[in-house]
Amino acid sequence: MPKLVVFDSGLGSLSIIRSIQKKIRAEIVYFADQDNFPYGTKSISQLKKIIELTIKKLQERFEPDIIIVGSNTPSILLDIPKRSKIIGVYPPLCDAVKATKTKTIAILATRSVIESNKLTNYIKKNVPTRIKVIKINASPLVELVESGRFIAETKFCEKQIRRILKPFLKERIDVATLSSTHLPFLLPLLEKKFPKVTFLNPADMIADQISRVLQNRKSQVNKLQIFASGDTLAFEKKLRKIGIRNKVLSL
Repeated sequence: MPKLVVFDSGLGSLSIIRSIQKKIRAEIVYFADQDNFPYGTKSISQLKKIIELTIKKLQERFEPDIIIVGSNTPSILLDIPKRSKIIGVYPPLCDAVKATKTKTIAILATRSVIESNKLTNYIKKNVPTRIKVIKINASPLVELVESGRFIAETKFCEKQIRRILKPFLKERIDVATLSSTHLPFLLPLLEKKFPKVTFLNPADMIADQISRVLQNRKSQVNKLQIFASGDTLAFEKKLRKIGIRNKVLSL
């Protein structure tokens, strides 16, 4: 049975698991690194140390076939490889370029990513100059997911989404990448408020990539275990708010 480990600082990258399980069956371990939440406020040097230690711990504990660094923030800021046993999550810019009709696309990501030279360089490598790219700080939207408010307070979340994104609509954006793994949880609300914008989920790209890497290695069943640092009971309560009732184990 192929074994995958997905980790993030909170619950956001559980959205990746949804996409993976649609493509392949595997044993999946999810690790919520609550002790270091949120990754988006860390300096690059802090983040480098955190990610290196976390990967080492996960390799020793689970011996997985693949580890997915399930957050765009460390993937971009630390140049996590795209094709190896350690996989990073990146904005699906090539898909966005193919999909746009107005030649204007948006990247929704955490503040640290939006403000980084790493993202600027990544855009230069993957987007032709004829396409305009608008970078949008979506950190407040990430918090709507992590807090569970997107389930319990949908009207409030709709107002927040509109407040943050409406100023950019004059740019004729028709495609936006959800370049934080928290954001796919908001997809129904995003599509409701902005039906003319196509929102791209990077998790779909990751699921395709993992399927190619594992090739014919398949399991008969999907299995998911969830671990967390910090307060595991508090994390269990968060998960229940979004309909996930797995027991959370300490790591």
